[in-house]
Amino acid sequence: MQRLTIVGAGHVGRVLGRLFHQRGVFAVQDVLARSPASAARGVAFIGAGTATDGYGALRPADCYLLAVTDDQIGAACAALAAAVPLQGALVFHCSGALASDALHAARDQGALVASAHPIRSFADPEGVAAAFDGTFAGIEGDAAALAVLTPALRAIGARPVPIDASAKTVYHAAAVFASNYLVTVLDAALRAYQAAGIPEAVARELARPLAQESLSNVFRLGAAPALSGPIARGDMATVARQQAAVDAWDASTGALYQALVAPTVALAARKQGAAAN
Repeated sequence: MQRLTIVGAGHVGRVLGRLFHQRGVFAVQDVLARSPASAARGVAFIGAGTATDGYGALRPADCYLLAVTDDQIGAACAALAAAVPLQGALVFHCSGALASDALHAARDQGALVASAHPIRSFADPEGVAAAFDGTFAGIEGDAAALAVLTPALRAIGARPVPIDASAKTVYHAAAVFASNYLVTVLDAALRAYQAAGIPEAVARELARPLAQESLSNVFRLGAAPALSGPIARGDMATVARQQAAVDAWDASTGALYQALVAPTVALAARKQGAAAN
């Protein structure tokens, strides 16, 4: 069994370490964290490995997981490359925003590099570890690295999805659109209902069926066929009246409304084009 060293004992490192250990994918060797106490807690969660208090104490391994924050990946990789021989080893990180070329210090030392980004929240490590099966993971990197990492991820229940490394930041932005900005748009809807005199709790109940049905239609039919409303009908007079009303009510929300008009017009054109075909 290949030996795995984990640098970073936060939620992601702990969950992947436990799964790799429990499923017999890797033999977890050393666990390095910002403090000996954090490393020890990581080892306890994983159920295997040796807590390590510095890069100089790391033993050579076959694979290295850098489960540190995005802004620490470069520095952690450089420190790792200076501490242990990496020729032929696999080094990978779990960032959704950075590509595997952030690991250039390891590649320069002869390592194979890759990234694997599990697409889910790790706020509850115990819960994620218990229900990880089916989790999608965006992967990219050296072909030889992916030849090892892809079956390893599948063995812990992940569903690896190859992505274009040059579009890694756009890939990560997709999650922001699908999650964070969706919440922002729904907040605008709730505040608009409240501006019309509807209590906040009732506003949530009014918005719920619209939002849930729209989401269901997008994932069942696709975005263009799911589009409805005045722009989809070509009723730009209504759009103009709404724009003026929202601008008068709240300028920042009016700017958000305006920013969404052109993309929605383009989406409506795609819907009409598909229907014509």
